Amino acid sequence: MRLIVMGQQAFGKSALEAILDKGEDEVVAVYCAPDKDGRVDPIKEFAQEKGLLVMQPTNFKSPDVLNAMKALKPDLCVMAYVIIFVPEEARNIPTYGSICYHPSMLPLHRGPSSINWPIIWGAEKTGITFFWPDDGLDEGEILLQKEIDIGPDDTLGTIYFDKAFPMGVEATLEAIDLVRAGNPPKIKQDDFKATYEGWCNKEAAEIDWSRFVGEVYNLIRGCNPQPGAWTTFNGEILQIFDSEKVDDGAFGRVGQVSAIDDNGILVTAGRGAIRVKRVRYAGGKKVTAKEFADEIGLEKGAKLGT
Repeated sequence: MRLIVMGQQAFGKSALEAILDKGEDEVVAVYCAPDKDGRVDPIKEFAQEKGLLVMQPTNFKSPDVLNAMKALKPDLCVMAYVIIFVPEEARNIPTYGSICYHPSMLPLHRGPSSINWPIIWGAEKTGITFFWPDDGLDEGEILLQKEIDIGPDDTLGTIYFDKAFPMGVEATLEAIDLVRAGNPPKIKQDDFKATYEGWCNKEAAEIDWSRFVGEVYNLIRGCNPQPGAWTTFNGEILQIFDSEKVDDGAFGRVGQVSAIDDNGILVTAGRGAIRVKRVRYAGGKKVTAKEFADEIGLEKGAKLGT
């Protein structure tokens, strides 16, 4: 088939690379977001290295943009991580329409931070979906889904890089194969089961040490590495990354430091404690918790969240 590949960043590049390596379809153009602050997106750089046509429209409503897409005579548009809205008129230009990757088991976790939230909520499973996008947010019919186990100590980083990323690249090829074979699945999403969450941003990532230790731990690992769960100390932001849940480690008031050693800083939460192992303080570099404690003279009994 003649493919348009739309994508961004590392996932878009890897999906494009996998399509080219397989060599079964012709990529007639690569669409990616406009350059920002002089930085070149990895998918654009890779596409140019391969001599592919690169298009960077600011929107997909312009007649010139639509006519340029039509001139490519595409059979399918593969959307591998796309954050610019692509309207129906553009999506329907390819003979077989457009398919889109989303890192959750739709209709669960529609929205932009779909890997963070199931970890934060303590879910044991998530997944990836290829679907036929419509004008709603992640609401189109489902083409293909694969389930991902969330381990008790998985983080945003491990789920994305170790599981959703490679599985998504593999599923990109499988989804294209399903379309090429004819009569691909188009399964309506059950809106009754749908959830939608917005960005997992700084406001959402603030730690409330009075919450049960499991909830605090889930928030920290669901925000590691982005946006970074945080608390305060002496009026400065303290972001917490690597950590460990200690169910029997509660001593003193919530948010209080009860121990400091080479393994980290033990902080009391509801019915347990968090062993903080890696942090960033006041916008500085990421360091071990022990390095942080030594640098600022943190002592046992200090209170976080102040």
